[in-house]
Amino acid sequence: MDAKELIASGKAVLGIEFGSTRIKAVLVDEENTPIAQGNHEWENRYENNVWTYSKDDIWKGLQDCYSELVKDVKDKYGVELTGLGAIGFSGMMHGYMAFDKDGELLVPFRTWRNTITGPASEKLTEVFNYHIPQRWSIAHLYQAILNGEDHVKDITFFTTLAGYVHWKLTGEKVLGVGEASGMFPIDINTKDYNQKMIGQFDELVADKGYPWKLADILPKVLLAGDAAGKLTEEGAKLLDVSGKLKAGVPFCPPEGDAGTGMVATNAIKERTGNVSAGTSVFAMIVLEKDLSKVYPEIDLVTTPTGSLVGMVHCNNCTSDLNAWVNLFDEFADTFGMKIDKNDLYGKLYNKALEGDPDCGGLLAYNYFSGEHVTGFDEGRLLFARTANSKFNLANFMRVHLFTSLGALKTGCDIMLKQEGVKVDRITGHGGLFKTKGVGQSILAAALDTPVSVMETAGEGGAWGIAVLASYMLGKEEGETLDSFLVDKVFGGEIGTSMDPAEKDVKGFDEFIKRYTDGLAIERAAVDALPE
Repeated sequence: MDAKELIASGKAVLGIEFGSTRIKAVLVDEENTPIAQGNHEWENRYENNVWTYSKDDIWKGLQDCYSELVKDVKDKYGVELTGLGAIGFSGMMHGYMAFDKDGELLVPFRTWRNTITGPASEKLTEVFNYHIPQRWSIAHLYQAILNGEDHVKDITFFTTLAGYVHWKLTGEKVLGVGEASGMFPIDINTKDYNQKMIGQFDELVADKGYPWKLADILPKVLLAGDAAGKLTEEGAKLLDVSGKLKAGVPFCPPEGDAGTGMVATNAIKERTGNVSAGTSVFAMIVLEKDLSKVYPEIDLVTTPTGSLVGMVHCNNCTSDLNAWVNLFDEFADTFGMKIDKNDLYGKLYNKALEGDPDCGGLLAYNYFSGEHVTGFDEGRLLFARTANSKFNLANFMRVHLFTSLGALKTGCDIMLKQEGVKVDRITGHGGLFKTKGVGQSILAAALDTPVSVMETAGEGGAWGIAVLASYMLGKEEGETLDSFLVDKVFGGEIGTSMDPAEKDVKGFDEFIKRYTDGLAIERAAVDALPE
């Protein structure tokens, strides 16, 4: 079928992802090619010391995003969108949404961005002997208990943003295993919550006398390809305020943005991984076995199929780079030069490739905010050099590209060097890789690993969850997600690959030693320069 026929027959597949600044909908055809999309811009609010989005933000944003998709379909194909083959929802992982017996939200949504669960994170990591980051849902629940919050006794269910939207549209309290792994640790043998740790948690809070046990209030875990419910009549009206969308559409399990990023970059197989680099940066590597011990720098989550993933998440990446590019733009404008922003980025990024392998002795920190991988609750933006440093434009741009991956390398080196984790291919996606070959070569040098960049990676998580919905709908008997991706989505395409250059690997290692030694300077800046 062509796109128009497919849409008219109600067989197109829809993926929607709630990102931190944008809700995006992508409609795909039988070849998993995007054929229409919708967007809605939104921002979190900081209210009562909590980063949150209101229920109105969530539903109005979703409805606007869907109506924009409907409009795009109408404009492109001249048909109404009244039926769908399948739907999938994805969202920012982690966070805390707790509900009572009537399905009412007990406290405002606490997003992944909050760093208010330090004591809970430390205690649970100690009890489980398993790293529990502050942003995980179980850390939020336990912190609410430590705080003595009254609402905890009334909880009958808690979940993530994607799980909440899925529940309201289908009536099913479920999560994909990748998303669930950011709520509570997963046993990779059973592909379900770790039962020993559930028992440890119940024992930890037994003296509180709550009427629930943890297993009773967690969402059910599902794997990629599992059926996860159907769009109810009520859900259809909630999604499509025009009332034209028909109920009964099958849903795939809701997944987190990390899982959909793995799908979008074809990185769910052991010894593969991906790096998403934009405002923040994170690396995900699919592991062949458990790490030898607990590392606070490394989160353990899973792929949408339940395989173990080592994740290094860093708060800061390109924001300082962008600020410097804007300064050069302002300089040009002062002299009456109008330079296209994309051209400016391209020229400055490529200039970095002319620099010395170790950035000529320059040092920079891109810490707009704290960076837990290197032990900072707050950050300050720094550029430093000695009188003997080779201070020129090439090295200046190079050091800011290097430092955008400095914290990431610090965490990844634990896996790659200390733990001996093997990686055959890393796929890069996000704004850092927009200028062809530059971010890619620098990441390859940082990780000493071949790095690929694919055109489809730019489609993002909304496309990734649409692919998961398509897999659930059309997988053949015994067909794994990995083979589905290779054969039916990417067709063997792994993108443009770049091997690390030996001199650049050595140069990045020299830089990272300077970066590590110089953290004392960053610490002094935090102390001496109050916000």
